[in-house]
Amino acid sequence: MFGTLQDRLPKELRLAGITTVEAANALLKVHYIPGHNAAFAIKPEQEGTAFVADRHEAWREALCVIEERTVANDNTVAWNGRRLQLPESRLRPHFVKALVRLHEYPDGTVSVFLGPHRLARFAPDGQQISPDALQPGGVLGAVKDKPWRARKRASLTAPARAAVEKARVNTR
Repeated sequence: MFGTLQDRLPKELRLAGITTVEAANALLKVHYIPGHNAAFAIKPEQEGTAFVADRHEAWREALCVIEERTVANDNTVAWNGRRLQLPESRLRPHFVKALVRLHEYPDGTVSVFLGPHRLARFAPDGQQISPDALQPGGVLGAVKDKPWRARKRASLTAPARAAVEKARVNTR
């Protein structure tokens, strides 16, 4: 569509003798757009709107600016002239030298991710937004979080899982 308008529209304006922006807008409104719509518009199969509500706010991830940063020796990330302190995490004791992603959202907030895991979220002024404000229960998790009951249990290594399972079998 853009190529068509870039190629055809200037020729149409020249043929009509249009030389000002106001005259071009008037021609577009009165003649060109109605003619174009009559030629290319398709009648919808159903009445109503095709838009659906975005309850999970997926648009935020689609419209954010993503940048990669390396975490400094003091467990901070540089952003917008500030140093963002990464909080303690259940993933690792620190993130020094880790390559993380900063997602800057249209409202000015910033989230720091390591892989799919959101490590922290910050207000436009650089202040950390508390985990309680992010999710019920206050536990920071992945972008696609596990159910709350799965997050509240401690993660077990394979030998620990085997020992727990053996203990369950022996108590029955």
